[in-house]
Amino acid sequence: MNQTGCFLPVCRADMEARNIDQLDFIFVSGDAYVDHSSFAAALLGRWLEDNGFSVGIIAQPDYTHIESFTVLGLPRLAFLVSAGAMDSMVANYTANNKPRSQDAYSHGGERGHRPDRALITYCTKIREAAKQMGSREPVNILIGGIEASLRRTAHYDYWSDTVRRSILLDSKADLLMYGMGERSIIEIARRLASGERACDIRGVRGTCWRTGRESDVPSDAVRLPSFAEVSERTEKGRAAFARSYLIQEQNTDALNAKRLAEQSESRFVVQEPPALPLTTELFDHVMELPFTRRWHPMYDKPAANGKTGVPALQEVLFSLVSCRGCFGACSFCAITFHQGRRIQVRSHDSLEREGRLLTARPDFKGYIHDVGGPTANFRQDACRKQQKYGACTDRECLGTDPCPNVVVDHSDYITLLRRLRKLPGIKKVFIRSGIRFDYLMMDKDRTFFTELCRYHISGQLKVAPEHVCDSVLRLMRKSTHAVYESFAAAYSEENRRLGMKQYLVPYYIAGHPGAGLAEAIETALYLKKNGFVPDQVQDFYPTPGSLATCMYYTGLNPHIQNTDGTYEKVYVARGAHERRLQRALLQFSHPENAALVREALRKAGRTELIPVLTARRKKTRDS
Repeated sequence: MNQTGCFLPVCRADMEARNIDQLDFIFVSGDAYVDHSSFAAALLGRWLEDNGFSVGIIAQPDYTHIESFTVLGLPRLAFLVSAGAMDSMVANYTANNKPRSQDAYSHGGERGHRPDRALITYCTKIREAAKQMGSREPVNILIGGIEASLRRTAHYDYWSDTVRRSILLDSKADLLMYGMGERSIIEIARRLASGERACDIRGVRGTCWRTGRESDVPSDAVRLPSFAEVSERTEKGRAAFARSYLIQEQNTDALNAKRLAEQSESRFVVQEPPALPLTTELFDHVMELPFTRRWHPMYDKPAANGKTGVPALQEVLFSLVSCRGCFGACSFCAITFHQGRRIQVRSHDSLEREGRLLTARPDFKGYIHDVGGPTANFRQDACRKQQKYGACTDRECLGTDPCPNVVVDHSDYITLLRRLRKLPGIKKVFIRSGIRFDYLMMDKDRTFFTELCRYHISGQLKVAPEHVCDSVLRLMRKSTHAVYESFAAAYSEENRRLGMKQYLVPYYIAGHPGAGLAEAIETALYLKKNGFVPDQVQDFYPTPGSLATCMYYTGLNPHIQNTDGTYEKVYVARGAHERRLQRALLQFSHPENAALVREALRKAGRTELIPVLTARRKKTRDS
């Protein structure tokens, strides 16, 4: 059913052009419709179409009008609902809970096209729209995407400062798909086509289902602390939340995960084990479906702000996704919770074919912007035993104490990059999606380091040491500061040897659990000593699904248990003001931060540093 060069239907006229009376699935998305593999609605829509199902897309419906949800009629099998590429609250608000000024996944970059808690709003409107369209039976509603995945069980919600129920319950959807959905969505589609109702589907990997009968809960399911326990605003409740998070984190690998069950009042949410990783052959096939690689023509007209298009496309249009998954498992990142620690890769042939497609575009200027994924230089599992037994549940692969079993090998990535550099029409192949520098430093073969500096950087390399205090880095699951220092020195020496003038641009996080004013001051002094003041500092953002968010809410580190059975306590900077103080210290030379820096130093009892960190500088280096 694939039709190269055609967009998926977005209106009745599109359906008529394809001789479709009723679509099998209607995908409601919080993002504008971009027909590119980096956008879930397009990727899963094309994948369903490839498997014989018809799919239409309702992109960013006007959630204030029911009619926006009726434009494609009723689907034969189900509505598929996603908040978009980002959690809708993250898309709409900054880390300081201020409304964002723009939305890169919307027409013209305008904000305001997706509602807060989009899944809940969309599912409610779909139920109303179905009744308006005369549906006699409840329509099947399946939710997925990052918002569903990271809110699949009880979770801390930063914006309301509460623990909320599983979004499967709050949205009243029939089934939740978590993680990457290619395998689960096809199995579900076939079962729906055979006559099953979505609310009755059980046993599909990568899904969560709900029931009001305890007898339905599988006997082999591991019971999580109940919603009543984890939502209790007491020391006991916070410990229960930490314990629940730890159990969930230990069950994120498809090969060794168990079913989980969580009670919420009289209802239960059951989480099936994660979907199996994609094989290279399947990954290649999905990524090479006949995408137009364009935003839908409806966005060629100016939006209310006068701008056209969808800005997010520009970030990925000339980039290649080579891998999924991440065994780095940084505590402030939810990629591991969503994609898992196992690495899935595309073949060199597939990536070369996509590279040739890029060179054929009239707007291609000769530059591939990125070849990577969550971590660009991960092209294999962390160790050999993961392929048979899955990722370990009791230790980290990297972090401040890397596992001795980690296999460090960049040879496959080197070969891939060399092939891409040789393609006709390619001037430069950049790496922008992030290099795990501690993994790079573990490689005794310096070939990749040399070729990275010689061929794949344009003046500066962005890396993420995140902090300078080892106590904070341990909680972040990052390498020690000494490792970054060694990397920075090696990078400088390599560029000197190559006769190249290229810089490091490090990223830092302010306000991460474990970081107080003392740690922020230590970071500021390090930056002062090295003559670097970052233009951008990331405020820690407590988003669902991350270990750091668990620590932020509970003040506990679930990975360290004391002799009395309690968890290690973690200092947490709470309130916007202390977070502003930490951020100001990391950008101490900015004139607008002078008053905040003085206040922070007085609070910390370090007034002797006021002239050191508030002296006006003639020029601020950014590299």
